[in-house]
Amino acid sequence: MKIRTRFAPSPTGYLHVGGARTALFSWLHACRHGGDFVLRIEDTDRERSSDASVQAILDSLRWLGIDWDEGPYFQTDRMAHYREQIDRLLAQGDAYHCYCSREELDAMRAEQRARGAKPRYDGRCRTREGAPPAGRTPVVRFKNPIGGDVVVDDIVHGPMRFANDELDDLVIARADGTPTYNFTVVVDDLEMRITHVIRGDDHINNTPRQLNMLTALGATPPIYAHVPMILGPDGQRLSKRHGAVSVTQFRDEGFLPEALLNYLARLGWSHGDQEIFSREELCALFDVTDVNRAASVFDMDKLAWINQHYIKQADASRVASLLGEHLTRRGVAIGSGPKLEDTVAVMRERAKTIAEMADKSLFCYRDPEVFDEQAARKHLRPVVAGPLAALRERLSQLDEWSPEALHDAVTGSTEALGMKLGKLAQPLRVAITGSAASPGIEQTLWLVGQARTLARIDKALAFVATRAEDISGSPQ
Repeated sequence: MKIRTRFAPSPTGYLHVGGARTALFSWLHACRHGGDFVLRIEDTDRERSSDASVQAILDSLRWLGIDWDEGPYFQTDRMAHYREQIDRLLAQGDAYHCYCSREELDAMRAEQRARGAKPRYDGRCRTREGAPPAGRTPVVRFKNPIGGDVVVDDIVHGPMRFANDELDDLVIARADGTPTYNFTVVVDDLEMRITHVIRGDDHINNTPRQLNMLTALGATPPIYAHVPMILGPDGQRLSKRHGAVSVTQFRDEGFLPEALLNYLARLGWSHGDQEIFSREELCALFDVTDVNRAASVFDMDKLAWINQHYIKQADASRVASLLGEHLTRRGVAIGSGPKLEDTVAVMRERAKTIAEMADKSLFCYRDPEVFDEQAARKHLRPVVAGPLAALRERLSQLDEWSPEALHDAVTGSTEALGMKLGKLAQPLRVAITGSAASPGIEQTLWLVGQARTLARIDKALAFVATRAEDISGSPQ
């Protein structure tokens, strides 16, 4: 038997990381066993579905590198298949027309609640006789078996038993003829020959109903694996309030696809103590039977650590291209500063995301508008005017603008002045970047370039002079 898995998102919004992990697990299971991974778009909810959402889902999967062997299939293109199977169930007596009005159903449930019973359809139309009510268009309900149990032998959770008497007769076609979710899933999984359904455990309650319908259609049911949900740090289901939750948002915030893929694979699954996996390793090692039953907590710090690992390992030209995109979004003319590859070489050890790298690299491409107030108060004091001016003179005479030459120039100035390195390097750093944090001072100067370095020192000296005048003119 060839393994066939599927991912079946509804195109009603972005691809959530929970959905991405489900897609990944399904893809990895097929990959490991040499099977097929099928992509199916469940777009029967026409009011909420959109072409933009479909495209966002496809783009997210492609960005992550989750490729599909078949599809995408769209449920809206398969209406004839669903109608055929509904007619089949009606003909063989496993479905029936229900003419109950909304008012009848509401009254039935109110009466059940009043006597402490579980609100559910009581099957009153299963044996309806006589002419149907005039002017009323029926729905179609599946005739769920009475008595006995349905056993879901789940790979992750183990055997789960459901009493048929707790399952009411589900609507499988609405009054306008459109099929319902639980029925379209059954027909699709049957006709697409899906062998393993890997999906979120919020679908567990749907599974016994679907198994009964598959049995009525004479199908061999697929094997199910319901993976636990992903929680936020507060223990609640992951949502927008926890920060980024869509795949595209992680992409836009500067995460690499291989980092997010690696992190999602480890979110509820493990292979010993190994943390970093290539795609090839994941395909070879992933086993859905090793997925934890307990929910997983999304740890942004852990993801950032993995992302930094991949930034360090990635090809420099690729990181440079991504950095250029992020700088451009910030209104930076990247041609006005150092080569992007040079910036990456200096910054890749200091940034956990490409977005952070871009923010930390802004000083390389445009002059800081103001000095950080606290850094300027501490480091740009009148006492540094002389040493800073002396260093500026030395830097202006350099014929070679390299990190090595700049290191020698700065250390040579401190030695000549009898100063500790930090006493000059920190004022210089504030002068060049506007803040007290940057890469090593020689790398910082190298990236900014000679002309801009000298101009920024002049601006800092003017700031120090103004500060000195303010101090001398203030009341004693």
